[in-house]
Amino acid sequence: MAKAPKERYRPFDAANYIETADDAAHYLTAAAEGGDAAHFAGALGDVARARNMSKLARDTGLTREGLYKALSGDGNPSLDTAMRVLSSLGVRIAIVSEGKKPAAKGRRAKAKAA
Repeated sequence: MAKAPKERYRPFDAANYIETADDAAHYLTAAAEGGDAAHFAGALGDVARARNMSKLARDTGLTREGLYKALSGDGNPSLDTAMRVLSSLGVRIAIVSEGKKPAAKGRRAKAKAA
């Protein structure tokens, strides 16, 4: 009996599939919905690599090495870094209500209760 050929696989890299700003927006939205900051940072790094990290560094005024570090799964980019990168990539953050009404706190809550 002949031996079946060994299958070879390359590791999956999302950066190979992100081609447009819409692709980036959908990918980052899905990553953000999980609520895990490290996962979002890694996804932002995938998009950055897909769009050319060197060009992104020039556009944002940050170093390429700094971007790789901040946008890795282990990185923790500052809000300023994330906003610069998102702007350079042609996407933005939108804040959307989850439909939950937070409990009132502070003076306004005390005034309503009285």
